[in-house]
Amino acid sequence: MKKTALFIIIASLWISSAFAQQPGVTVSTTAKDPDYSNLANWAASPFKTDTSDSIPVYLKNETRDQRADVFFIYPTSFFAEGDSAAWNADLNDQVVNKETDTRSILYQATVFNGSCRIFAPRYRQANMKSFYVRKSDVAIKAFDFAYNDVRKAFMYYLEHDNKNRPIIIASHSQGSLHAIRLLKEFFDGTPLQKQLVCAYVVGYQIEKNAFKSIPVGENARQTGCVVGWRTYINGEIPNGIKAENGNCICVNPITWTTSPDWALYRQHEGVMAGFKRIRKHTVAAKIEPSAGILWTKLRWPLKILAGKAKNLHTYDYNLFWMNIRENVKDRIDAFLN
Repeated sequence: MKKTALFIIIASLWISSAFAQQPGVTVSTTAKDPDYSNLANWAASPFKTDTSDSIPVYLKNETRDQRADVFFIYPTSFFAEGDSAAWNADLNDQVVNKETDTRSILYQATVFNGSCRIFAPRYRQANMKSFYVRKSDVAIKAFDFAYNDVRKAFMYYLEHDNKNRPIIIASHSQGSLHAIRLLKEFFDGTPLQKQLVCAYVVGYQIEKNAFKSIPVGENARQTGCVVGWRTYINGEIPNGIKAENGNCICVNPITWTTSPDWALYRQHEGVMAGFKRIRKHTVAAKIEPSAGILWTKLRWPLKILAGKAKNLHTYDYNLFWMNIRENVKDRIDAFLN
């Protein structure tokens, strides 16, 4: 196989490369909250140059019109192991920040830069080990501590930068845990819901009764709604998913519907193959309705590169990168018109 075929799906595997490399810094839960007037406390901002500004070569002639804002909450990039490892990341941990900037911001948040200004706050995220004991007091405290930063950053954004512009909330994995909470507090049944274009809450369980007023997106141009998915190989339902008893929202990121029918390869607009190429028509996807997850079939070279992996969580954004990018534009058009 040519080296060029080893596109940035490999680069997306930050989890395996990050584990056991981060010693962790003890973070006091009484530490002073981040100052979000300081641009250093933003992984992405339209007011500085950062990796969210990156444009793939194949989109160099794309017309960009940033008529909306996206508030992006990135996934876990803090993987320090051991009993002595901190439960929350230090905001100035350069290893964590590099993982965030060169993985999540570069390969996920950039999907929005054709249509949005991107705001992604650094936050004292919970260590990955928190998810292994999710219901313990120490884990709950770690998640609350992380959310407090996200909440403060969003309040700063609203006060200083939004100026009544349309808003997209976007997230992945741990970021989606916090995004659900943010949507409940600030949007669900509040006046701010009128500014919500869409919430892309990806890679985390969205319970069917999570929101009182925010509907599930059921077509590609619906606005004021929430969409989300968790990606697996066709036929895979892990025990953890079975334990949810189907209590999860899932929207197909190729068709943007909740139909259980297969979205065909020809409808797939492309995997992000790094910043030099796109791989179109390589993914088919359907919703498994009893579990509320997304099943996929992969064509070459994805099938070879994925190997025996059945959980495609790491690739939730990358596999559907161009479909997402086009959908963001469509929803903003619908919102403004």
